[in-house]
Amino acid sequence: MAPSATEEPGPMQLPVISKASTINASVLHGPRDLRLEQRSIEAPAPGELQISVTTTGICGSDVSYYKKFANGDLCACQPLSLGHESSGVVVAIGPLVSGFKLGDRVALEVGIPCGQCGICRKGRYNLCKKMRFRSSAKSFPHFQGTLQERINHPAIWCHKLPDNISFDAAALLEPLSVAIHAVNRAAPEPGSTALVLGAGTVGLLTAAMARQAGCSTVTIADVDQGRVDFAVSKGFATHGYVVPRPLHSSSSSSSLCSSIASGISTPLDGIATPGSTISFQSQLDSAKGLAADMISVAASTNPLLDDDEDDGVNITFECTGKEICMHTSLYATRPGGKVIMVGMGTPIQTLPLSVAHLREIDILGIFRYANTYATGIRVLCAQSSGAGFTLPNLDQMVTHRFKGLENAKGAFELASRTVDDDGNLVLKVVIDA
Repeated sequence: MAPSATEEPGPMQLPVISKASTINASVLHGPRDLRLEQRSIEAPAPGELQISVTTTGICGSDVSYYKKFANGDLCACQPLSLGHESSGVVVAIGPLVSGFKLGDRVALEVGIPCGQCGICRKGRYNLCKKMRFRSSAKSFPHFQGTLQERINHPAIWCHKLPDNISFDAAALLEPLSVAIHAVNRAAPEPGSTALVLGAGTVGLLTAAMARQAGCSTVTIADVDQGRVDFAVSKGFATHGYVVPRPLHSSSSSSSLCSSIASGISTPLDGIATPGSTISFQSQLDSAKGLAADMISVAASTNPLLDDDEDDGVNITFECTGKEICMHTSLYATRPGGKVIMVGMGTPIQTLPLSVAHLREIDILGIFRYANTYATGIRVLCAQSSGAGFTLPNLDQMVTHRFKGLENAKGAFELASRTVDDDGNLVLKVVIDA
């Protein structure tokens, strides 16, 4: 394991594909029960490509499955290979496939919709009820993830890459697609102001895409100082705000406002008390205070933003899924603005909806993405153009790299933290198969 990622995997030898062959796969059998196993893979079927998976980034949902064998209310009920942020190389081409050749570098879009329902025909295939998504337990049999040496995947969901996009950046096209979809739903006007709650991978990319879309100020907030500093210093956001953690401090969680949102309060004497003892009104008061502090960060550098009649940001992107952060989002958004629900977390939340109702704040949800990979590739290609704001180099988001599927367990353990044993920032952990 290397503490930082500075090198791309070297040139690979394309395997000779017979009708069936054996591959290695990282397979989860239960909480933290990750095993390296051998599987049989057939030659690609009509319409499929066989991809030698090069790089896979570890997502927060992967970590949840690893720790609990579940993600939210989705519980795995059979062994499951994780991984869905991936790039690789075409090593075999099935019948009826055109436009690809052996050795093509590709990014994998891993959600496979039915393509036939009304939702799919309208282009919103991310909402297809028959969607099969790699590494998710929603469908059964589970659609196995990309932490395998090779997979067969529909060619229409393999996106060819130009040579100037690295395998790391190509893997990050998956969370970048979430960010693109969120900003598309928000539809910011030029000069808009934005706030992003949560400075994980999706939060960082959402902030960058908000800037790309013309937002004049983008403030990012998180409980982790290192992530906020990274966001501002690397150009993902224009301003940063570190959320105070007076009740406790933890290096194992990056969830914004985690001390409140976890459902328990831990006073200074270390005795945990039920979250129900904290009145709902006090949580709202806390959210109001946080919102005011976050808004003031950008306003302090631009007097025109400090207007009582126009208090708040145009758009807030809530990237944590935490109830207290939704409270903060509503209070931080100006009348007539928008709150975009990006993060998936607490499924049932109690919200002060009158704040949105009486101030005509639109609350918009997003689920994954649709029709975004081509956009993401164009955005990455524009990084070297130097014209206007360009997306920061995504390669620098990869802070740790593990080589070989046999080292996947260490990768998952590290991905659940915000700093490594040497105190270095942990942001995106990747596994090179």
